[in-house]
Amino acid sequence: MSNLVAFRADASLQIGTGHVMRCLTLADSLKARGVETHFICREHPGHLIDLIRDKGHLVHSLPFSSAVREIYEFGALAHADWLGTSQAVDAEFCAQILRPLHPDWLIVDHYALDECWEKLLSPFYKKLMVIDDLADRKHISNLLLDQNFGRISDDYLSLIPSESHLLCGSQYALLRHEFTTLRAHSLMRRSSAMVKNIMISMGGVDGDNATQSVLTALQSCPMPSDVQITVVMGKTAPWLHEVKEMAKEMPWPTEVKVNVNNMAELMSEADISIGGAGSTSWERCCLGLPSILIVLAANQKDSCNRLELAGACKMIESITTITIDLRILIGQILCNKDSLLAMQRCAAEITDGKGTQLISDLITSSIFGVNNA
Repeated sequence: MSNLVAFRADASLQIGTGHVMRCLTLADSLKARGVETHFICREHPGHLIDLIRDKGHLVHSLPFSSAVREIYEFGALAHADWLGTSQAVDAEFCAQILRPLHPDWLIVDHYALDECWEKLLSPFYKKLMVIDDLADRKHISNLLLDQNFGRISDDYLSLIPSESHLLCGSQYALLRHEFTTLRAHSLMRRSSAMVKNIMISMGGVDGDNATQSVLTALQSCPMPSDVQITVVMGKTAPWLHEVKEMAKEMPWPTEVKVNVNNMAELMSEADISIGGAGSTSWERCCLGLPSILIVLAANQKDSCNRLELAGACKMIESITTITIDLRILIGQILCNKDSLLAMQRCAAEITDGKGTQLISDLITSSIFGVNNA
């Protein structure tokens, strides 16, 4: 047995960082269990190849060209332009990498890839895992994970083989171990429903500059003078300098943190989070962090709406309404501690943060033949 798992995922200014980051979470867990881990990533502007290597994983990079104008396949996927080439060309490059590796598992987390790509590469891997959020294309997966709250197996009935193992729901969310470690502490400290620390996190890229829109909106919010604001951004965020300059002018102490490695700690000490409605939502829920979630992409809306209906967050449906909606929501939260406590409890029920362990158990047991937890 090769004891090897390969990942195909990309990060970029267009894609964001979430796909690579959740794959990294799983890869870290597998590596700790004795699995050899490889990543295949295209060198898009805003890639995270250096970070992956710094975490101790092997990376095979695919070339990027801004001049590429591929003619995509008939019936191209909704996110086909995220790939930077056609599925056939991407598969050709990946085949050269996967042929000598022949991994036990190939794990794919990419909205621009479907069964066409997977079939071309099927001679070069033993089993296939797909991580998805959209349920909008077919796969030939042995295992498929969709960690969105409210997702049900029926959504994939016509999209995967009948024998495929399907994991649906936020109980399988891929969270780093520090979130489960800090969960008890984070839930305990929220009993007073105090609002002293507001955390803003719009994802690793925030290409739409939602962070600055949030800071602008907060300036007109009636908040206590002793509030502190923590802004978390990635180093590739195109508006980072502008946000740092604006932070200096805020009426409350405002610190901008870049490329943090203690996100769980920062969330556990925050009283309210204002953030993008992406995969970081499950981290907030695990820690019972009351959140105002802003829908930054169309595919986030359904899941965010389900979280709001469950009482786990307040939703702002568009970046264009931040100024009006945020002032209303902040006022409601500050004036109603019972509502804040209820949001904390509902959020904590969404996920306990053990998804990474559960999925690592599945993969390693298939590789080693026993539970290697």
